Amino acid sequence: MRTKIYLSEDANPILIDYLKSLGHEISFVVATSYTYDSVCAHPDIYLCKLGFRKVFCGNGEKLGFEYPNNAKYNAVVMGKYFIHNLKVTSQDLLDDVKRLDKKNIHVNQGYTKCNMAVVSDNAAITSDEGIAQALEKVNIDLLVIEPGHIALKGQNYGFIGGTSGRVGDDMIFHGNLSVHPDFNKIADFLKKHNCNLKYFEEFELEDIGSIIEV
Repeated sequence: MRTKIYLSEDANPILIDYLKSLGHEISFVVATSYTYDSVCAHPDIYLCKLGFRKVFCGNGEKLGFEYPNNAKYNAVVMGKYFIHNLKVTSQDLLDDVKRLDKKNIHVNQGYTKCNMAVVSDNAAITSDEGIAQALEKVNIDLLVIEPGHIALKGQNYGFIGGTSGRVGDDMIFHGNLSVHPDFNKIADFLKKHNCNLKYFEEFELEDIGSIIEV
């Protein structure tokens, strides 16, 4: 199925060409001055996927320049759950979530979507122990991996959610996932959840603010 995919303008051309070859429409997120350079072209800073064909588009002018005020929309919806640091969530986003009758789960990590690769409505991958502890209380199968080993311009490292996205039946990673120390665990986890794995050996694994299909 051809869908729209929100993607950073900084995404590698190899990924862009691959998605276009499948017939997907690409909507590029361009850099703004609303937040700092490392994340200013990241889709998950401005958008929150609420479900299939449903996306919340935030107002960049309402963001703060630094964390946590630039994380107002960096949330995750999985099935009936809305997962975020509820102390920083935009009220507009919370209002939309309430209309969809989602159950709120608070986590301390404001960059929630950055830190979660959402595999399905009941499965995800993260390196954040706080997120893992919060989701132990609900019926979500979570794979916890070693932090780091992912590039992010201007920072020491990026996050697994920011380097990936579920597109159709495939979990796509922006770069060479095979060099990650938990590659085999990730591959097995995706297979367990009937999700295909796609990555690109030609370039470094890099956080680009998620690959968001709607």
